[in-house]
Amino acid sequence: MKESYDAIIIGAGVIGAAITLELARKGLKSICVDKVGEAGHGSTAGSCALIRPFYSTLDGAAIAWESHYYWLKWAEHLGVEDERGLIRYVNCGNLVFKSELNNNMVPVMSILDQLGCPYDELSMDEVVARYPFVSRSSFAPVRKLDDPDFGSPNGEELDGAVFFPHGGYVTDPALSAHNLLRAAEAAGATFRLNTKVTAICKAQGRVSGVKIDGGQEIVAPVVVNVAGPHSFKINAMAGVEDDMAIKTRALRHEVAHVPSPIGLDFETHGGHLSDSDTSVYCRPESGNHILIGSEDPECDERIWVDPDDFDRSFSNQWQLQVMRLAQRIPELKIPTKLKGVVELYDVSDDWIPIYDKSGLPGFYMAIGTSGNQFKNAPIVGEMMADLITACETGHDHDANPVTFHLKNIDRTISMGFYSRKREVNQQSSFSVRG
Repeated sequence: MKESYDAIIIGAGVIGAAITLELARKGLKSICVDKVGEAGHGSTAGSCALIRPFYSTLDGAAIAWESHYYWLKWAEHLGVEDERGLIRYVNCGNLVFKSELNNNMVPVMSILDQLGCPYDELSMDEVVARYPFVSRSSFAPVRKLDDPDFGSPNGEELDGAVFFPHGGYVTDPALSAHNLLRAAEAAGATFRLNTKVTAICKAQGRVSGVKIDGGQEIVAPVVVNVAGPHSFKINAMAGVEDDMAIKTRALRHEVAHVPSPIGLDFETHGGHLSDSDTSVYCRPESGNHILIGSEDPECDERIWVDPDDFDRSFSNQWQLQVMRLAQRIPELKIPTKLKGVVELYDVSDDWIPIYDKSGLPGFYMAIGTSGNQFKNAPIVGEMMADLITACETGHDHDANPVTFHLKNIDRTISMGFYSRKREVNQQSSFSVRG
């Protein structure tokens, strides 16, 4: 006998778990399936889990600022306990250095002014007073290690930075997905892990469920693709790509994990620093370590991969990212033992996600999350639940996009911004910055 549900969610990362929770809260009998054995143990676990309001688009910034309040009130949002404990949100703020590449943050500040989101402009004197371990020098343009001028200051100083008080990072991204799993189970949802989807089933012109390893079919009138880097493979199974103006693919990326400089308590005196002048960002990690990610400069190769077959060993990119941060933090040492994460981004053509229905009735997508949507997961859960219930009761989202109210910042947005049919958004940074 076939199992029957109201909705099947493919992917138990932080966004898939959040969507499962919100559909269950709306009364849908929901099941979330994932081929790995733990919620959040795919690309979610490799996330730096940054919470920040600065994006290159108004809609992106609005949701990102709103997300801060969900993480700040995480226990209230969940409404349940987790035997593994709840995540910790470190609200240390975000510092972004002004540079030529980010136009001295003028466009971002203009966006946040429209939203009423607070920030402070700091001179380099004020930056160094707050973070005495950073260099004032500009090293632009961003260079590769084999460039003879790599690491050489260009003779100018940075113009300062912008500090955002409503931001920081979540200490354990995988645990956040497990927290959501427990909340979803309490709301009536089911999770089936170690379960691979092998086909999308259709009947009478709409989705009818999925097939899983072993040939079993799970029946549901709604299927939601939240498969992260595998999203394009699930879309191909569903045959929905011809209806999409924006597509997704998997991008390999590395995050370095290094000790803080001797004598520097980076967990206490550091924070989330974003530096487009050297094209890296960093944040504290437990044990007085530092996580270092790349801001994807044009000079670096982008390695698009098959998510089922890619190299998980560190490359020269690891050392490059550490040495780029060492330009900004001169006392940083370059370890001989390489630690960190090699994972995948799920990237859309313009690095803005797709939160939408598809051309196949009943098949929905929360994909293209591009390494910068972890923070938005709890809101995306609510947005997608609203979108799905509206469309399943006859609303024409393509003609009249569903709107969503951001309750904490009191702003209503159109989910049409995330449409699969949109043109490439030229306001995007076309990078992990969003």
